[in-house]
Amino acid sequence: MAAEAEIESGPAAKKGKGKLIIIAAAVVVVLLAGAGLYLFLSAGKSADAAADAALAAHPSFIFNLPTMTVNLNNETDGEAFMKLTVALEVANEEMMTKIQPSMAKVVDAFQVYLRELRKSDLEGSAGIYRLKEELLRRVNVAIYPEKVESILFKEILVQ
Repeated sequence: MAAEAEIESGPAAKKGKGKLIIIAAAVVVVLLAGAGLYLFLSAGKSADAAADAALAAHPSFIFNLPTMTVNLNNETDGEAFMKLTVALEVANEEMMTKIQPSMAKVVDAFQVYLRELRKSDLEGSAGIYRLKEELLRRVNVAIYPEKVESILFKEILVQ
């Protein structure tokens, strides 16, 4: 009889233990997923907060250049021109006063470079990115030893 009691309670007990293990595993999976989601969402917020703090700690000053209109290099399909309004981002107000006397050199460097461009050079975001990088390089050469942080396009019109 004792053997019969063990046989009857054995499979039922194993089924109960199996269900308990499955429930425990499901709870662990849900807890891990929740913890992962929390870490993922909190990491995004801390990165945004760090970027906001960096922007607040490093204010920039904008130096506006006059609007430039240039004829682009002749192409087979006729004449093309470009109208460009650019602003320079500088580190502080003192930098703005230091580069003011060199603005004639900057505009000249821009005009010479822009006149050699073709309309096809300015197509797509890659063309505009190359233009931005080249203008930044030219402005930093013209105002050396001072340095401009970045070039900001206010208006670009190519026809």
